[in-house]
Amino acid sequence: MMKKFSCIILCMMLLFTHAAALPDMGNLTAKSAALYDASGQMLYEMNAEEPLQPASVTKIMTMLLAMEALDRGEITLDTMVTGTAHAASMGGTQIWLKEGEQLSLDEMLKAIAVGSANDCAVAVAEHLCGSEESFVGLMNQRAKELGCTSTTFVNANGLDADGQKTLTSARDLALISAELLKHPKILDYTTIWMDTIRNGQFSLANTNKMLRSYQGLIGLKTGYISQAGFCISAVAQRDGMTLIATVMGAPTKENRMADATALLNYGFANFTPYAPDLTEALKPIPVRMGKAETVSVQAEQVPPVVVAKESLERVSTKIDLPEMLEAPVAAGQALGTAQVCDGDKVLFTLRLTAGESVDSLHFDDLFRSFLRIVLMKEDA
Repeated sequence: MMKKFSCIILCMMLLFTHAAALPDMGNLTAKSAALYDASGQMLYEMNAEEPLQPASVTKIMTMLLAMEALDRGEITLDTMVTGTAHAASMGGTQIWLKEGEQLSLDEMLKAIAVGSANDCAVAVAEHLCGSEESFVGLMNQRAKELGCTSTTFVNANGLDADGQKTLTSARDLALISAELLKHPKILDYTTIWMDTIRNGQFSLANTNKMLRSYQGLIGLKTGYISQAGFCISAVAQRDGMTLIATVMGAPTKENRMADATALLNYGFANFTPYAPDLTEALKPIPVRMGKAETVSVQAEQVPPVVVAKESLERVSTKIDLPEMLEAPVAAGQALGTAQVCDGDKVLFTLRLTAGESVDSLHFDDLFRSFLRIVLMKEDA
């Protein structure tokens, strides 16, 4: 029976001590770019913390908050969302939502993810929080919780608003994208190429043309307004890895696609998932003077960490655990660590804990054991 891993990652960011050995990314045309894996691990950055306008890539946060509300049971995909006058007044890409018109949340999400509908993004925001203003407050709060340092949202769709501009960075978009990927249901929408809403009366075509041109692409969102240039959060799955390429301020659609393709190709060519071998770490440890002879060792299962292929042969796992424990032992008690190292460099540390409690033997327990031994000898 497989033991359940139970680990806490104390430091999971891969440090590029051998970055010089990696091939050069080549020239990108965008103002800013980043490459992350789905765990939020940085693999490559270029001006990645520069605050820039994301245009409709803003909607990944709108979709994230909707998916989180779904998971909390506050809404369902069948919940009807009503278009307000404010939502219906949005310009840019839209489905021409009418004031008072109702669509299910399922259709609203489809219109946002596939058709980049500005009116639907605002309608969902108003439904979730009562007003777009309140929803924007939640967007900014969530961004801070995710560690975003260059992000200020001003609306739910990324359009300029009364002189105010949404600002974020390639790094922050990657972190928000990684969080959205924790909700697999969103892929039911971001992978759609063409579909319809309103009982087949309104057609949608995905703005993310990389869905047809890049192997393994699963989303997430494109964006464009003239002040922002062409932006994208492009996510692809291959070889056991999910990579996120964020591009901001590319001069053309073609440049945006070329930059995102270059980032993803770079990631799949130069990195590989690594799962530490914890076989030795998870062997039971003897317990002295305990009511049980041993205690199991646990660590929480985590996705494989991404490491540079050129350093893979140097990666090893070092276990630090005692040979024996003294009772009592508490469930969850820290027992030691497993360090994953690239040569002498520690890449990350896993905390190993006790799988169950082991109480100390008391005098009565020892006396009963002594009697059993005596009686067994007499019977013999």
